[in-house]
Amino acid sequence: MCPHCWKELHFIERPYCERLGIPFAYDLGSQAECAQAIANPPAFDRARAAVAFGPVAQRMVHDLKYRDRLDLVSLMAGFMLRAGQDFVEKNPLLVPVPLHRSRLVKRRFNQSAILAEKLADKMGLTHCPQLLLRSRKTRQQVGLDITERQTNVRGAFNVPVQLRPKLSGRRIVLVDDVLTTGATVDACSKVLKRAGASGVDVLTFARVLPSEEILPA
Repeated sequence: MCPHCWKELHFIERPYCERLGIPFAYDLGSQAECAQAIANPPAFDRARAAVAFGPVAQRMVHDLKYRDRLDLVSLMAGFMLRAGQDFVEKNPLLVPVPLHRSRLVKRRFNQSAILAEKLADKMGLTHCPQLLLRSRKTRQQVGLDITERQTNVRGAFNVPVQLRPKLSGRRIVLVDDVLTTGATVDACSKVLKRAGASGVDVLTFARVLPSEEILPA
């Protein structure tokens, strides 16, 4: 990565909301949560992202996703490992956000699964790419508001019955490339918990931050 791009890559550091991982303007302690997390608690327990979604992060994600830049995976996963270090201690299963099979055929690979596989190798954890499936094809989330995104992914995911014993009582780290509104990972988390997961944390390479400064509740 050239010095210019490195300078433009904004890592998400503490202090941030313990639940959503959104940076605070100032430190209120390790367990502080933002007003958004308190008013509308997500189905997942914690979300962490390595970097803020900006021009450089966007280019990295798009190059991996659409230009087969698999050489970026190790770098991105290394940043994610640092962001999700707190998740390792409970020996979770790493589960990628799945693609529908028709989209997987078109793209040839699931970028979330590749990131999860590399993370599992770096963390010494188990990667379970078939534990969560996308059983219904959905519209692209780009351009949809939060309500439309929630409706779009409702009922789109499931855990195969034969794999539920493997999930029962285990913590899950749900892996994706970008966290935007959280509608997709929220829907996935609900399905995983209903199938028996004891908890779900979300780990992404980048996350879209609110345009205005986030203040604590």
